[in-house]
Amino acid sequence: MRTQPTILHLDMDAFFAAVEQASKPSLRGKPVVVGGLGPRGVVSTASYEARRFGVHSAMPTAQARRLAPNAAYLGARFGLYRAVSDVVMELLHALSPLVEPLSLDEAFVDLEAGEALEGTQGGAEGAQEVGERLRRDIRTATGLTGSVGLAGSKMLAKIASEQAKPDGLVLIPVGTERGMLAPLSVRTLPGVGPATAEVLRRAGISTVGEIVDAGEDELLRLLGKAHGTSVHAMAHGVDDRPVVAERDAKSVSVEDTYDVDLTDRTRVRLEVERLAGRCVTRLRAAGRSGRTVVIKVRSYDFSTLTRSETLRGPTDDVGVVREAALRLLDGVDTTAGVRLLGVGVSGLADFTQEDLFAQAQAAQGPAAARHQAHQTHQAHQTRAQTGAGDPAESGRDAEALSGAVPAAGEAAPAVGEPGAAAPAVEESGAAVPADRRWIPGRDVCHALHGRGWVQGSGVGKVTVRFEEPGSAPGRVRTFSVDDPQLETAEPVMLGAAAAGGPADQSPAPAIRPKSRSGGVDASPPTGTSSP
Repeated sequence: MRTQPTILHLDMDAFFAAVEQASKPSLRGKPVVVGGLGPRGVVSTASYEARRFGVHSAMPTAQARRLAPNAAYLGARFGLYRAVSDVVMELLHALSPLVEPLSLDEAFVDLEAGEALEGTQGGAEGAQEVGERLRRDIRTATGLTGSVGLAGSKMLAKIASEQAKPDGLVLIPVGTERGMLAPLSVRTLPGVGPATAEVLRRAGISTVGEIVDAGEDELLRLLGKAHGTSVHAMAHGVDDRPVVAERDAKSVSVEDTYDVDLTDRTRVRLEVERLAGRCVTRLRAAGRSGRTVVIKVRSYDFSTLTRSETLRGPTDDVGVVREAALRLLDGVDTTAGVRLLGVGVSGLADFTQEDLFAQAQAAQGPAAARHQAHQTHQAHQTRAQTGAGDPAESGRDAEALSGAVPAAGEAAPAVGEPGAAAPAVEESGAAVPADRRWIPGRDVCHALHGRGWVQGSGVGKVTVRFEEPGSAPGRVRTFSVDDPQLETAEPVMLGAAAAGGPADQSPAPAIRPKSRSGGVDASPPTGTSSP
């Protein structure tokens, strides 16, 4: 434990929903829910206005709609969230080189490792001054609010930031930890989940103070040596974990949940091929390779199985990963219906080893090339017949679900990221083009009316509200879904104007797709002007 509260924990307030409210002036102060919008969608984030109705993250969207039928339900815009997160993380890195991101909207900072405390009174007063300045800088740069916790350990700093929500700062002076922890629920402690809490409840222990009173011997009897010792130490406020700037991820994976169970074997194979391609794209963006390919199949009844195959060496070749995933799929019965599919790569390395089998195929010359071309032609024919294209990701993208590698400057998403949406399909069964999917919340631009966002669509119509960050609430207009003057657009980056403050005199850049290095290109698209 430290002698001063110099570990800072930042947690942005309802981050995804707050970004949407800042981007869409008409939604400020109103309930907003971000997540999967299909029948099997799951809430990613709910604004504080929506939480008053009982809506919370990880709740099925259908249940959220019953609780808050008048809330705005929006698909996620991860490109914008990552870009805003990058701005926040740069502010944290200005305080200290030791920044440990936990997600896009959450991170620890070791203030002692940097120069942030220089020029302050030092000690608790100096740490609080740094925390307040950070909150002001975040609001100025993004228009968003964040809650800050300061303490002598990571555990206590995180508890403090939770108590500070929303838009506050809580500092726990060193030496006051036990008194602060005593009345809190046992679930407050890291590692105490529902199962552990139930064991403790049966023993008459429901608060952290009661854990201390029970003593270490009783905890060892109830929870075992390793877990009991850890819980006992944390109940006394002891947590010596350092802030770690780099965390070595264990795997990269992507998965999709489908609104309608997949029963056609060809469609299942095509989906696995598509997921393998997305997985390798993410793997390459992180500059990594992997040796073990894993598939995940969840059936209609929620039963889930995984299969894995270890290759001869690490690879980032999409063909190798795709073929391994399909081999694994061959051993899985999917006739009853597939609810979810996933493909991942583990056993990560910073280099690739050329695949010997692929080299042998290449050595076979033109005959192998013709055979591959024939297979590709057949695959395209099958894809056209089934209407299963390579759809753009929509809704909650469900990427990086299990210790996934973040791209440069990007925090790894949380485990079990919910709400993935199935590819959009017309009633005729044909896949809808990516640029004509009018997902609620999506950015659009009309040749006559300018920039706006999709409020909803159906029966051949799409409703758009024309507004953007820093503007007044805009007007609503309805168009045909195939209106040639209506196009999808890149999001506009947030700034001070997003919170109603003084607008930046320079035009707001559009967020461009990530480069291979994982960075965000904030320059305007070629041939267009910035909004």
